[in-house]
Amino acid sequence: MVVRKKGSRDCLTDSVGLLIFILVRYPEVATINFDPEKQLFKFTFIYSQILGNNELISLKEKIINSIEVYTLLEGKSTKLVSISHQTCDNLTLIEVKRDVDTLVLEEITLIVELFHQHLNNSLVTEENDSLIEEEMLAQEEMIEHMLESIKGSTEKKYLFAFREEGRVLVFNK
Repeated sequence: MVVRKKGSRDCLTDSVGLLIFILVRYPEVATINFDPEKQLFKFTFIYSQILGNNELISLKEKIINSIEVYTLLEGKSTKLVSISHQTCDNLTLIEVKRDVDTLVLEEITLIVELFHQHLNNSLVTEENDSLIEEEMLAQEEMIEHMLESIKGSTEKKYLFAFREEGRVLVFNK
């Protein structure tokens, strides 16, 4: 993976690097937004069909309940867990909002796995067969490190990251 930052020779900030590593490690995540003012992440997943209300309610309950159980078992609490959706043509976009301060790598992995279980083969994902286990572990370590470093940071850039033709693009708003 080549990481370049247009127009600057500065090294990447941890928040930019974090978004890149999450999108590379979890091809199921379509987009990520980082809102530094609210200290919040928005993960967007795309379902290749229109989900019915009952399916959406079931998915939302499963994800929220799983996060609550996970944090309870870890002896922690969350500040914000919110799930919303919208439809566009024949797609359902599902957005998971999480506060930065209490989010951990294992929870991101849990959320991705729950989407896999609930949405089966209709989850829009970019093929990422080239990643070997060692690379995935290295990426997870980087995600953990960067996630910890942005907690409580004074970063002011609102970031938006997505994938396009095998590349990860990150923009600030």
